[in-house]
Amino acid sequence: MNDKGTPLNASAVNIYLVDWLKKYAEQAGVDGFVVGVSGGVDSALTAVLCAQTGLPTACIEMPIHQPQSHVDRAWEGIHNLKERFSKVEGFRVDLTHTFDMHCSALGLDASNPMTHLALANTRSRLRMTTLYAHAQTRRALVVGTGNKIEDFGVGFFTKYGDGGVDISPIADLTKSEVYLLARFVGVSESILNAPPSDGLWHDDRSDEDQMGASYPELEWAMEERSRGITLSPEWSTRQQEVMAIFVRLNRANQHKMCPIPVATLPENVRNA
Repeated sequence: MNDKGTPLNASAVNIYLVDWLKKYAEQAGVDGFVVGVSGGVDSALTAVLCAQTGLPTACIEMPIHQPQSHVDRAWEGIHNLKERFSKVEGFRVDLTHTFDMHCSALGLDASNPMTHLALANTRSRLRMTTLYAHAQTRRALVVGTGNKIEDFGVGFFTKYGDGGVDISPIADLTKSEVYLLARFVGVSESILNAPPSDGLWHDDRSDEDQMGASYPELEWAMEERSRGITLSPEWSTRQQEVMAIFVRLNRANQHKMCPIPVATLPENVRNA
């Protein structure tokens, strides 16, 4: 179901997105795509869509003190893609040592809670630079893996990390729609059944652990808010809690979701 409550036409959406990717690559004059794969459903779906174009697709796994379950799922997805598509390549770039050296050079106060968040985001930014290095050597585009809830609802991504991409093919799909399309295109059950996680921490904490609400709950809140409803006497206590979570995250992360502010000089100031 999409955010309007109607079934997703997976076949039509699949054809449209593959065509969109192929046309964009042709217009950009590039040879293919680079996708960072994490073992999660968003990156797995994105990699399949890119591979379906028939253009070279590099899938890059970038562990940083990663749980082995994440690594195993990522490579299961890569191996499955390589069996299905001749122009898919898989690469492992272990950034653990790079991350550790960077943390040491920063010299941040480890007892400060904000340090932990800053270093989690540092992981994402190291991965972004890795993807762009690979993309440039291949004349390829870095493909984003964010979905609609993350990119436009609650801003659940790292600025200039996983938010630093060239194109975003699944950013108009809710998480529920991502699952539907991923199953349609043949993403493995182990990936489909894994709890969603951004992979930026040393443990197995899920996205829901971090945000305090599940993706279906946030989809409901996003739809209600789009209709101008932020409170209703008919809501349950949990629905009120979810809406409060959505509004708080949406407001706090506007700096990620809106264009960078540019100070435009009035002529009377410029020529004063």
